[in-house]
Amino acid sequence: MNRPGGGIKPPRQTKKIPDKARQRLFGNFAGVLLPLAGALLIPSLIIFAGSPDPGKSIAAFFVGPWSNSWFLGNTLDSAALLLTAALGAAFAFKGGCFNLGGEGQIYLGGCAAAAVLLVPSGTVPDPLLAASAGCAAAAVGALMGGASGLLRRTAGANELISSFLLSAALIPAGNFLVAGPLRGRTGNLLASEAFSSGRLLPKLLPPSVLSVSCLIALGLVVLAHLFIHYTSAGYCFRVSGAAPELARFGGITPEARFVPAMAVSGALSGLCGFFATAGTYGMAYSGFSGGMGWTAIAAALVAGNEMLALVPASLFLAALKSGSDSALLQAGFGFETAAFIQAAVLLLAALPLGKRFISRGKE
Repeated sequence: MNRPGGGIKPPRQTKKIPDKARQRLFGNFAGVLLPLAGALLIPSLIIFAGSPDPGKSIAAFFVGPWSNSWFLGNTLDSAALLLTAALGAAFAFKGGCFNLGGEGQIYLGGCAAAAVLLVPSGTVPDPLLAASAGCAAAAVGALMGGASGLLRRTAGANELISSFLLSAALIPAGNFLVAGPLRGRTGNLLASEAFSSGRLLPKLLPPSVLSVSCLIALGLVVLAHLFIHYTSAGYCFRVSGAAPELARFGGITPEARFVPAMAVSGALSGLCGFFATAGTYGMAYSGFSGGMGWTAIAAALVAGNEMLALVPASLFLAALKSGSDSALLQAGFGFETAAFIQAAVLLLAALPLGKRFISRGKE
């Protein structure tokens, strides 16, 4: 159709430009859900081969974590702890760093929180004391993580090695605190005194240990997703980690993100320690982190370091552990068999199937 000026009106564009961010998000979720769904076959095969009562063991494994409010709440609480620590690991990955010190940051952060929560009653209001404990835990984790980022920025030290060594060096210090200055005097357990109820995080699903840490963790995931994908600072952060040479070409300094990435990662791990002591256990005991930092790295890798995909990844891994524990308690399942199931499923869950969906969407 001719326009009044004699020109020809261009045809209206009907083909939509594919949303690359949406494709990437879909691919990361596919990378979480598809391998994990396939990996569900492994527990069944192992249970049939190694359990004296396969039917009871399978029911306990798959249904146990959701069978009542106590199991459900405990499973969700484990997922919340893992989600917080996994968010820290993913944040470091996004900034082009690898934080291997999460285990120590969780443990030392929890010890710092315990030291604050054991302040004698009457000096500080309990809600303010609990908030201070959370800040102390995050600060300790941030110092540990930020130190590794600073070493990389100033001295070129590999943050993977420095974060691991710093964590390994300070975990004995946490053991000393729990067995010495923080240890309770009323029992034989290597643990602090139980915190007063007013200093604990409010429970959501009694009698389980689920607390408001679950809601806080979900809120942190949403904030991290919005920061990474919808702010200019997050764009610079993301590009610096994914393509440092391209970032330099665009006037962005990737090295300037090392310290913030590791500090925020450590702060989130330390906050996980606070959630564990003030929400889950109500005290700090020796070795309470229990490999949580390493499982968090696995969750971040399974989720493809996509913030929102951390939620199903953490929930699945928490349910996997809860299911193994349930089968162990209810059906006489062997401890070694339960550990083997977790290892096998983690191995299959790490398969990068999501990348195939991303590539297919670009075709």
